[in-house]
Amino acid sequence: MDLMVSTSSAQEGFCLIQQFHRECKRGNKLDVSGRTTRSISSKVPLWSRKRNRLVLVSAASKVESSGLNGRAQKFESLSSVHSNSNGNGHFSSVNSSFVLEDVESNNHLRQLVRTGELEEGFKFLENMVYHGNVPDIIPCTTLIRGFCRMGKTRKAAKILEVLEGSGAVPDVITYNVMISGYCKAGEINNALSVLDRMSVSPDVVTYNTILRSLCDSGKLKQAMEVLDRMLQRDCYPDVITYTILIEATCRDSGVGQAMKLLDEMRDRGCTPDVVTYNVLVNDIVTYNTMLTALCKDGKVEDAVEILNQLSSKGCSPVLITYNTVIDGLAKAGKTGKAIKLLDEMRAKDLKPDTITYSSLVGGLSREGKVDEAIKFFHEFERMGVRPNAVTFNSIMLGLCKTRQTDRAIDFLVYMINRGCKPTETSYTILIEGLAYEGMAKEALELLNELCNKGLMKRSSAEQVAGKM
Repeated sequence: MDLMVSTSSAQEGFCLIQQFHRECKRGNKLDVSGRTTRSISSKVPLWSRKRNRLVLVSAASKVESSGLNGRAQKFESLSSVHSNSNGNGHFSSVNSSFVLEDVESNNHLRQLVRTGELEEGFKFLENMVYHGNVPDIIPCTTLIRGFCRMGKTRKAAKILEVLEGSGAVPDVITYNVMISGYCKAGEINNALSVLDRMSVSPDVVTYNTILRSLCDSGKLKQAMEVLDRMLQRDCYPDVITYTILIEATCRDSGVGQAMKLLDEMRDRGCTPDVVTYNVLVNDIVTYNTMLTALCKDGKVEDAVEILNQLSSKGCSPVLITYNTVIDGLAKAGKTGKAIKLLDEMRAKDLKPDTITYSSLVGGLSREGKVDEAIKFFHEFERMGVRPNAVTFNSIMLGLCKTRQTDRAIDFLVYMINRGCKPTETSYTILIEGLAYEGMAKEALELLNELCNKGLMKRSSAEQVAGKM
């Protein structure tokens, strides 16, 4: 509050001019001492002066704590009151009336706006400004929004004009409401005109509103020019900005150009979200490609969200769609979520295949849940799904990592009996498993024997031996 009632000489001069301006608007004459010629008693009773001071300080405190915009003008009025005091902290009743008129007028304006009396509010605002009162921008912004919703953008623009000429300073929210109103009414040129004359810096919401309107109107080239202007003013695009432009570019120039914009987005440190990816694709093939790329980049949660939205996009997920996301989750150590997707695809009458189960078995084995992996392995065998070498290798690796190499060897035998030919990877897993359990001598003997029988290349054997 001390800051609000500063008595600096600079403020005294400013507030005297402000008082003169208001008195002239009221039709009063002001002499050089700053006193009006109206008949006002110079000897205000002490109790009245104290009451006036209490009212003024309370009003200022209420405005300060409300966090509302446009309150700088009230502070100036309060400073005017203080700077014209007699030096003992007593306020002149003339200046008190100015501040009270501002407070009371704005309270009445708020009440009109609150009750939806927009036309009355507009008339009252004009009357306020005519009599020299400075309006609060909050109810004025609400008036602008109300008229815009009614399609009366001309009247909303008049309010902004009155506000700008009143001494109040509209903030970016006020301008954004006006720009949004113009855009929704299809008056994009008027919106751009407001952007050009804004007295405050536009923010990303300002630009996004205009970009959306331009793109929806098929004016992509003009939208890209606005983007350049945005960057020149050090206002950085967000994910919404790029999503708007990427969607429009897809319609206008195809996915290829849109992907370039996606790369630019990433280069600027802006991370695409699910909505961004969705605007890039329009069929299940493209979705599968996108899901594969997301999983490869480790963005499996985004992939899951896109998968969940497919039905609402008119695209039914197929087996490869689920396999892609299940594999991504399994490799990310999220087999619990992968198993839920398995249940979901079964509910949709999609039959899991070798790739589905291999992904799950591999994920469980990597997480040290080997017994659960073996359980899944036998389950899909019972369902008639034939395991491949990758599936067997995953289980053997899990067993070796938990120092169960003997069981891994049994699994190798089972693998051969099932007609699945072991790969060099199969033998490498077992040899490294033996070495891991402290049986390096036995591991080397097995390695030589495998090379002699032509089951492993000598070069591969040397690489394995070098790690032991």
